Amino acid sequence: MRAALFAFTVKGKATALRIAAALDGWELSLRVPEKLKDVRFEAYAGTLPDYTGRVFERDALIYVGAAGIAVRAIAPHVASKRSDPAVLCVDEKGQYIIPILSGHIGGANRLARSLAAALDATPVITTATDVNGRFSVDTWATEHNMVITSMPLAKRVSAEILTRDIPFWSDAERSGKLVDGLIWSNAGSLGVCVSIRNLHPFEDTLLLIPKVLHVGLGCRRGTPAEAIDAAIEKVFNENYLRKEAVADAASIDVKSDEVGLITCCRNYGWPVTFYTAEQLNAVPGDFAKSEFVKNTVGVDNVCERAAAAPGGRIIVRKTALNGVTVAVAEEKWGIDFG
Repeated sequence: MRAALFAFTVKGKATALRIAAALDGWELSLRVPEKLKDVRFEAYAGTLPDYTGRVFERDALIYVGAAGIAVRAIAPHVASKRSDPAVLCVDEKGQYIIPILSGHIGGANRLARSLAAALDATPVITTATDVNGRFSVDTWATEHNMVITSMPLAKRVSAEILTRDIPFWSDAERSGKLVDGLIWSNAGSLGVCVSIRNLHPFEDTLLLIPKVLHVGLGCRRGTPAEAIDAAIEKVFNENYLRKEAVADAASIDVKSDEVGLITCCRNYGWPVTFYTAEQLNAVPGDFAKSEFVKNTVGVDNVCERAAAAPGGRIIVRKTALNGVTVAVAEEKWGIDFG
């Protein structure tokens, strides 16, 4: 995790150092105006808003000083709830910690509570679902590494959950009681569904997608990215799977220089792991076997074994199309509000 930490007074610098100590393990840059720089604090270059723009891709920005300073610094750079960093303001004595941007998805509320505990300070949380003790769909999705498929629907859920319970449904295993604001149901005008599949049980369905799938790939030498993409599309469409649920892809190491395979996975944003034949042969499970493949690369099935290597169970067996083979494994997951 990376953060930029700003202070503007001598007292503020002391509080910033306390915050830095609480962020143990983070990659930090501590910045102050030119006149306050020392061996621990560097001066930010240019104006504060200009420098803020240079570090806006970091996970968190923390301003020790007046809230107005932070607001003016970030104003030119605020873009989207999906991408904006957590931004916090802390008074120079470290008494109050205020999340002012990306409280849910960016984790500013969670960070404020964590820092408040470390500094014996008071977190000042202003988001409506938190204030009213209701379920925060974007916070929950982020904490569980789920893709939010529609920010407009997420906003609607967050607004309507303040006045009524929202239907919630999933095809995964469920344990524990639902939290305040949700009812277990698969019918209604607006609801939340958690699945790796393309399910829409409500008139307006906010689909949350956990990243729990692993795709195994095999291909002939020189297969273009378009052919690999077509095979993946076939598998996912026929099995109603969402590609947003993919955590990564894998193949055998002799394919590590396959431009088409690498390009296709890069286009999807999937990291790729290349296993040796020995590693794939050691993967436990019941897999389709091909003597031709074994004689060629030293393992009887590349795509199924590669998909199952991280530990999931095969949910789509080897599927072939135009020299490409695809398999999909699903790691164990479920719904737990405990």
